[in-house]
Parts: sequence; structure tokens; C-alpha cells
Amino acid sequence: MSEFVFLYRTTPEQQREAMGTPERAQRSLTSYRAWIEKLEAGGHLKAGGKPLDPGGRVVKQNRAVTDGPYIEVKDLVLGFIVISARDLDEATELAHTCPIVIGGGSIEIRPVVQL
Repeated sequence: MSEFVFLYRTTPEQQREAMGTPERAQRSLTSYRAWIEKLEAGGHLKAGGKPLDPGGRVVKQNRAVTDGPYIEVKDLVLGFIVISARDLDEATELAHTCPIVIGGGSIEIRPVVQL
């Protein structure tokens, strides 16, 4: 089995749609928890990850520092988890069932390099 990081991406508009009222936030979190429990039950959840604050900075080689982690794109990275899967194809199939993807967001799948 290999490890993969799932980076959750969405736009500010999609995040407001999913989390804009207490009822929608509760529905979103409930469906996400159920998905995580399914990954865990299948032996795929390696590390639960953490939610990420939308702020931050980008540091570049020329010593320029810019507020905001994603100055050139319109999406936000909301958080991440680490999963275990046979290969990239299986990781992709697992990502397709995530409520974030179903709700219009996306998951960036990054293989973890074993050193």
C-alpha cells in the first residue's frame, strides 16, 4: 500500500454555500464525518489531517512575501488527510466519493514519497 495526501480545494463561494448557515454546515460536516468513517473502516485512513486557515503567506526566492497562500488562483486549500491505497487509481476512486468533490470542490491527490 502507498500513502497519498488529499488536499481539499474549494472556492470561497462553494465554501459559503456548504457552510453558510448552521443547518448547511451541520449537513456538510455530517456527510464528511461519514465519509471519513468509511475510509477508516476500509483501512484507508492513515492520518486524519487538520483543517487549514484560509490565510497565510507565500514566500518566494526573491524574498518577496505576499499575504494569502494562493495569490494566483481562486481556490482555497481547506485541509488535508493522508490515506493508504494500492495505487493512484484506487486513491482517485476514494476521492470521487468525498462530499467536497460531490459538492463541487476538488481534491488534489499527491503521492507521499517514501525516503
